[in-house]
Amino acid sequence: MIFQRALRRELISTAGAVFTTLFSITITVMLIKILGQAAGGKVASEDVLALIGFSALNYMPIILILTSFISVLLVVTRSYQDSEMVVWFASGLSLTRWIPTVLTCGLPVVLVIALLSFYATPWANRSSAEFRDRFEKRADIAKVAPGKFQESASSNRVFFVEGVTGDAMRVRNVFVNTVRDGKNSIVVSKEGRIEIDAHGDKFLVLSKGRRYEGTLDENDFQLMEFESYGVLISSTMPSVMADLSSRSLSTAALLAFPDGFNQGELLWRLSLPLMCLFLMLLAIPLGFVNPRGGRSANLIIALLLFVFYSNMISLMQAAVAQNRLSIWLAWWPVHLLAIAIIALLFSWRLKMNSAYHPLFWLAKTRRRYFGKRSAT
Repeated sequence: MIFQRALRRELISTAGAVFTTLFSITITVMLIKILGQAAGGKVASEDVLALIGFSALNYMPIILILTSFISVLLVVTRSYQDSEMVVWFASGLSLTRWIPTVLTCGLPVVLVIALLSFYATPWANRSSAEFRDRFEKRADIAKVAPGKFQESASSNRVFFVEGVTGDAMRVRNVFVNTVRDGKNSIVVSKEGRIEIDAHGDKFLVLSKGRRYEGTLDENDFQLMEFESYGVLISSTMPSVMADLSSRSLSTAALLAFPDGFNQGELLWRLSLPLMCLFLMLLAIPLGFVNPRGGRSANLIIALLLFVFYSNMISLMQAAVAQNRLSIWLAWWPVHLLAIAIIALLFSWRLKMNSAYHPLFWLAKTRRRYFGKRSAT
């Protein structure tokens, strides 16, 4: 039908505008957050773009779900406001005839969300964890931002350097404060370089400086001037494994190791495409508005329903992770409730002209009341 082709074009164009808006907001927030982490020395500056890409993949399923839901809602609302639905109903067509068209546009999105949820998002989380873990394994001096005090990974040493060379192997105007066994050791030097000994341990070799050692609340500080002084900044140790939390594991690994956390993560991944599908169907009856009124109330209700839906899934995920519920008992009740709400709203909209519908009684009472007032 011509109307269905026009509806598909409008759904696609609206979805493009909504997706662009949501994606731009998400990227901006992530950019500010990751740039702040890079400025604070928590991540490497050269990894910023990669981390933004991984974060975008992580949030992409939620963005696509919101895009599908809001797009269908906006198109249905506009049809009511422009009185196109009056023509639709006058032609003898039901509101349920919208379902095939919406599913035609929405099922590819559901498939993409499933692929992202089961494959791309775990890979992005795992890669992001590997990037952060690799940066944590770097030497403390290599992570220091010039002109800024920064704590070491072991939390017992504070560094300050005025400048670092491009290869991060030489520093100048160094301040190092180390706390060990209740004593403070303060070392200041004009310059230093990083050296690796035969055992693979890394030392910061300072030259032409001073060392102050003692207890803060006692007057027993010792002063020592040196031409060369070595500070251990990292020792050889087995490589720390990257983050292998349930969010970073592949779907096959979740199925192979079915503990509470892994089953909770599997429930979340399974729920995302189902949530997208049911929210698109829910948007059809939810998009009803009075042509003389506004659409803000519908959008508020829709956002509240989305928050309620996602929070209920998170609640079930937490119950499975804490071994309070089995995944077989937790994955379907929320979606069954969504199906019941969809059926109820469709029934409500389809029977609006029925004599048993509450809106019919409200309109009848209003006509009777205003009719008596006009008669008097």
